[in-house]
Amino acid sequence: MKYVLETEGLSKKYKDFKALNDLTIHVPEGAIYGIVGKNGSGKTTLIRLITGLQEPSSGRYTLFGCKNSEKTIIKTRRRIGAVVETPSIYMDMTAEENIKTQFDILGIPSYDGVRELLKTVGLEDTGKKKAKKFSLGMRQRLGIAIALAGNPDFMILDEPVNGLDPQGIIEIRELILKLNHEMGITVLISSHILDELARIATHYGFIDSGHTVKEISAEELEATCRKKTVVSVSDVGAFSRTLDQLGIEYRILDDTSAEFYSEVEVTKLVNLASSENCVIYTMREQDESLESFYLNLMGGESHE
Repeated sequence: MKYVLETEGLSKKYKDFKALNDLTIHVPEGAIYGIVGKNGSGKTTLIRLITGLQEPSSGRYTLFGCKNSEKTIIKTRRRIGAVVETPSIYMDMTAEENIKTQFDILGIPSYDGVRELLKTVGLEDTGKKKAKKFSLGMRQRLGIAIALAGNPDFMILDEPVNGLDPQGIIEIRELILKLNHEMGITVLISSHILDELARIATHYGFIDSGHTVKEISAEELEATCRKKTVVSVSDVGAFSRTLDQLGIEYRILDDTSAEFYSEVEVTKLVNLASSENCVIYTMREQDESLESFYLNLMGGESHE
């Protein structure tokens, strides 16, 4: 598998505090990779190191096959577009003026691509409206447009939907999917809004106290968080014999409850259980969410 970003034992220390501690992640080319961790886990520090805003204390990272210790890493970083913490925009300028200014900074000789960028992020009709009068979602989209000005292959977004209203969240979600699916841009997202991240991510990296806890693809996560039916019964031993007869995979939870992982004809299940002198009191379908997976992985700690 080809990776856009790899880190190996990456660490960042501030005096006696380790913001990153032996962090190792792998971001596949073409992925939407979600970095998941509570506040202070090292998500923003990681982004700052990758984008060259800070240097690691130890360890290494590789961008597009280029090691951070190589002189060519500066040129390689030009393939990155990033919105770190808050969008870098000029509030007294229009959306168009902001993008033109970024073109000037990057030394792009023509403004021919400005209108197309505005259209990409849905800001083509903002006219002479100043950025200070934009909604938070519009400012976030403008920040992404500015990050797109250099035609990046890799987009890094730090908490892109933080503080947005539901409509703003939907707009950013659709924009991220557009960047990935239509423009072929690999995306790294740092977020603590897990339900939203679950809608778009293809891969996840769970970190805690600056250390990688687990990396998993969306397919693997879906298999782990598969649909199950939780059952309350009078005799869990008798119920397990019932499920054995049906050839169904299950797990005993306690003396009166179990969960199984296949669809089953309810009448048949009840009748077979009855023949084993087992009464089924309740049945409920349940999906494990990304959030509950995260909490179980981290030992029940909140991600907030």
